[in-house]
Amino acid sequence: MGVNTLSPNFTLQEMTKSQTATRLGIDNTPTEEHISSLRALCEAVLEPTRSQFNAPVIVSSGYRSEFLCEEIGSKPTSQHCKGEAVDFEIIGVDNHKVASWIQANLEYDQLILEHYESGKPNSGWVHVSYKKDGQNRKQALTFNGRSYQQGLVK
Repeated sequence: MGVNTLSPNFTLQEMTKSQTATRLGIDNTPTEEHISSLRALCEAVLEPTRSQFNAPVIVSSGYRSEFLCEEIGSKPTSQHCKGEAVDFEIIGVDNHKVASWIQANLEYDQLILEHYESGKPNSGWVHVSYKKDGQNRKQALTFNGRSYQQGLVK
């Protein structure tokens, strides 16, 4: 794999892209440790998910620097800042179905079905994090924009 390739189907560029960073001139370059975490996330979660659904995984947010997180209203303690988290969708596949498959089949730290509305398969997105050190909590949540609920609520 090349220096910009994290796994067979995911690049460093797609896991670090940010329109906000570009617009505001924010450096969103990860460290080697962040890149190592992103590679583990791609290998353990994104590649198996892509294979299961036989469709591209569309990343909306991967690595974010602490400054970028603050600029978009997120916390600098977010796992995105460590290269451990990604937000994504698979076009044409219900996000609840994707999240449920990950919950049942993969190792992960936190899995959040965000802004999903039952009966609207294209609503929301899937947030998943993975710690390469193996200390993954397997915590599944649903976030409706106001509060978190335990489990993948449909």
